[in-house]
Amino acid sequence: DGSEINRAVVNVPDPRIEPLVKMYQPAKTVPATLELVDIPGIKPGSTIGGGRGTRLLGHIKDVDAVIHVVRCFEDDSVPFEYDSIDPVRDVETIDLEMMVADSQTLQNKIDRLAPKAKSHDPEVIKEKADCERVRADLDEGIPVRKQDLSGRELHSIRECNLLSLKPVLYVANIKSVDDLDNPHVQALRALADSQSAEMISICGCDEADICQMSPEEQTEFLAELGLKESSVERLIRAAYRLLGLVNFFTTGSDEVRAWTCRKGDKAPVAAGKIHTDMERGFIRMEVMRYDDLIELGSEAAVARAGKQRLEGKEYEVQDGDIVVVRFSPPK
Repeated sequence: DGSEINRAVVNVPDPRIEPLVKMYQPAKTVPATLELVDIPGIKPGSTIGGGRGTRLLGHIKDVDAVIHVVRCFEDDSVPFEYDSIDPVRDVETIDLEMMVADSQTLQNKIDRLAPKAKSHDPEVIKEKADCERVRADLDEGIPVRKQDLSGRELHSIRECNLLSLKPVLYVANIKSVDDLDNPHVQALRALADSQSAEMISICGCDEADICQMSPEEQTEFLAELGLKESSVERLIRAAYRLLGLVNFFTTGSDEVRAWTCRKGDKAPVAAGKIHTDMERGFIRMEVMRYDDLIELGSEAAVARAGKQRLEGKEYEVQDGDIVVVRFSPPK
């Protein structure tokens, strides 16, 4: 089923890169990226007994979040597998298939733990009991992300990479801007609200048109539609919010580059995104704020103003930090 999977690496638009490029005139510019894995719709019952649905879902085991694109428009000329348009039914179908797959994954782990549990190892017995409890709730139709698990329970199931534990972003696929608030969109929004999830609307037809335009035409077209940015940008921003991601930068005449880490990541972890050696041999991080650099005009001016800082291992990297990592390479 690998042929049905589409993978795309998309550049993350960040308006801060252009001013940095003007300042440093680097030989190379590298934006931050997100990888999207697109699998086709999954039919009811296709995950039972490890069928096609299970294989398809296997491709998204390692993702950080699930973006669920749901049809929210009526149009007989666009084929659809159901006779009616019903976003809530479509979401519940996929949720159910994910839960069936998760239940099987947990059962496999429970079976693996069973012989070890006979040795009366208290850790193994606890781990097996945690997996059994999560599986019982799944079989009652409660996705793992709604099960309010303790830290220990999360640790017990971590290696299973359960699909229904991943945060979800709902995307209402609409036909035109006039559809922005049709009853189907309203139904999906109510469902998203009930799960404290985010929902955005994307107009597939317009998006295809936008891709063919020059950047100037795009801006004009989006303004006419009353949109400030294309759907892809809105999708990426929503994914960033969902995952709690921030961008930080490395700069110089050789390269200006945006990097991504999670909000709250400590300096060594963020440095590890640049190179694993930097995390292992981390000494300190020199940090300036993007806003200070742009306002003061040069690194030297930032340093003179006393706004360049030295941070240690406990520093949490902030969105817009420009960093230099000092580390000792492994011997």
